[in-house]
Amino acid sequence: MHISNFFLASNPKPVRDAMARHREAFDQNPYTYLEDHMFAKPEDMVWRKVCETAAAYTGGRAEDIALTTSTTQGLAMIYNGIKLNPDQEILTTHHEWYTHDEAMRLAVVKWGGSIRRIDLYQGPQDVSVDAIVARIEAAIRPSTRILAMTWVHSGTGVRLPVKEIGDLVVRLNNGRDEAQRILYVIDGVHGFGCSEAQVASLGCDFFSAGTHKWILGPHGTGLVWGREGQWRHVMPTIPTIMAAEPANAWRQERAPQGDTQAAWVSPGGFQAFEHQWAMIEAFRFIEQIGRTRIAERVAELNGQLKEGLAKLPNVSLLTPQSAQFSAGIVCCDVKGQAPKDVVAKLKAQNIIASATPYRHTSVRFSAGITNTPQDIEKTLQVMHSLT
Repeated sequence: MHISNFFLASNPKPVRDAMARHREAFDQNPYTYLEDHMFAKPEDMVWRKVCETAAAYTGGRAEDIALTTSTTQGLAMIYNGIKLNPDQEILTTHHEWYTHDEAMRLAVVKWGGSIRRIDLYQGPQDVSVDAIVARIEAAIRPSTRILAMTWVHSGTGVRLPVKEIGDLVVRLNNGRDEAQRILYVIDGVHGFGCSEAQVASLGCDFFSAGTHKWILGPHGTGLVWGREGQWRHVMPTIPTIMAAEPANAWRQERAPQGDTQAAWVSPGGFQAFEHQWAMIEAFRFIEQIGRTRIAERVAELNGQLKEGLAKLPNVSLLTPQSAQFSAGIVCCDVKGQAPKDVVAKLKAQNIIASATPYRHTSVRFSAGITNTPQDIEKTLQVMHSLT
């Protein structure tokens, strides 16, 4: 029984079938299949259709989506592509996952500037829109160039009010010079596919997410969504094969003309194209189910889990009870027991959970649309026997 849906998707049949179809075609004639579907006529380029399908889900324009292999790669493309001045900073939190934090650190080592981290909450009782927005507003300085947030924290299950934070950024940017305006970046993977909001409505400038988690897409796939006009701030890191201008400029021994486009930031080199191109079926699959139905089901199951865990002796929830401030991850501490030991005992009862690999480690559950209320009840029964 998998109560660890946040991690890596088991692909639904339409996605598996699409991967198999592309893989067989590549095996039959790798040169022609790639040439015809990647480098020939624009209307036959499958990556464009991937971006179009993704944009129907995210909102915004297909041309503002860069394709990546993961949330991590997307974040690295963003932070390494935005050159900070020595007196500018990235403002972020102590709640970030390692790869988000490290992407920022490596960018600052490369370009200069600095990183400053703040706490947004100490526990679930501290989480509210007003409190979080106020803490961020108090921390922002004239030198803050990038505001780096995570939609749903994988170490606590807390879902941030990212839209209200975006509204704050808009207000604070009024009157700032263009070169000093705050760029708002979201690591969005644990809200992307299990929350109802469209990415384009969140008020951010850049949003990175893997599509191999809640989107149920092929492993090794992801995207970065950029607000229209904002890609000009990003310098590509890896040469692309998804745009003509950079290659044409190389042939003509000149610099690429015009502002950076999303496709220029999509890392080049030959990818696992059978996976990347099957992203189309993943987005179609969850759209057929319906984003509202998915969000409601995820909230229902994880709400049942939180309610039950809160009643158990020696269990302390780290995730807010309110669905407004949580999504598909539920974290808790069990008094007197190491999280890895609790996870091992659950596994012995055929329940797959996880221990968060943060400085403070906790027991982590994650119910998705493949689970049932009976799965949650069974999990709670086993947890009761352990506490």
